[in-house]
Amino acid sequence: MSPFGGWGMLAAFLAMLCCRGSGEKAFEGPEHLMVGSGEFQMINCTASCTDPTNLILETALNKTLLESQAQWKLFRVYNISKDEELLCSFTCAGKQEMKVFNITVFYPPKQVLLTLSHTSVAVGTLFTIECRVPAVAPLEGLTVTLLRGTEILHNQTFEETAPFPHDAVVTHNTTAHREDGHHNFSCEAQMDLRSRGGGLVHRVSDPQRLEVKEPEPNYQMVIMAIVIVLLLLFVTFVFLCFVFSEKWRRGRTGHYPVQAAWNRLRRSHRAQPL
Repeated sequence: MSPFGGWGMLAAFLAMLCCRGSGEKAFEGPEHLMVGSGEFQMINCTASCTDPTNLILETALNKTLLESQAQWKLFRVYNISKDEELLCSFTCAGKQEMKVFNITVFYPPKQVLLTLSHTSVAVGTLFTIECRVPAVAPLEGLTVTLLRGTEILHNQTFEETAPFPHDAVVTHNTTAHREDGHHNFSCEAQMDLRSRGGGLVHRVSDPQRLEVKEPEPNYQMVIMAIVIVLLLLFVTFVFLCFVFSEKWRRGRTGHYPVQAAWNRLRRSHRAQPL
């Protein structure tokens, strides 16, 4: 039964207590009711006089008369799947009267599904948390909260007013930290219908664990660094070989070919007319 049907049953129970052996008007209960889809609701038809006739509940839904007294009748209405208007009609002193029960059907969060884009990530890696609440309505007033342990990572309250059931989906991107591996990730869905005469429905997903690893080395960068170092060593080796060969040549001949070529180039430049 709907978690909000308790008020309807309480009203019906109070109606029976008030009406037994009493000539006063019974407690009638709320005229606006919230009922979960496919569930049942207790409806108490109470007349405005003490000796009504033709006291009936008009509805196309299946109903069962549970108990009755002179001034009221208690019905159970089954399989409510859409918004309905139930008419409680009766005749007092030859005048037909009626009372309307407005029933609003809601689709509570029966499942809360949490998905991690990765089950194993390296420290500093971006990953996505998704929470899906299938087939809920109304979305207005539904709050979805993503948790890491008891810490709130993200929450979102929906404002859509479509009466038909929709999947509520919330995603959140975050970066993996070392401490993430020590906590469970979970998702909570809370439907708040108190402004509509209902109550609160709360569901929690199964927890998910994230494996966090140390970042793996970037082998491509390592190879590039090794190649650069080897190139530097090669260039240095060639330069040193050149220097030592020049020194060796000067020691044997007393002449530096490279330096001589450089000096000739300088002299030819100075000799050019201005």
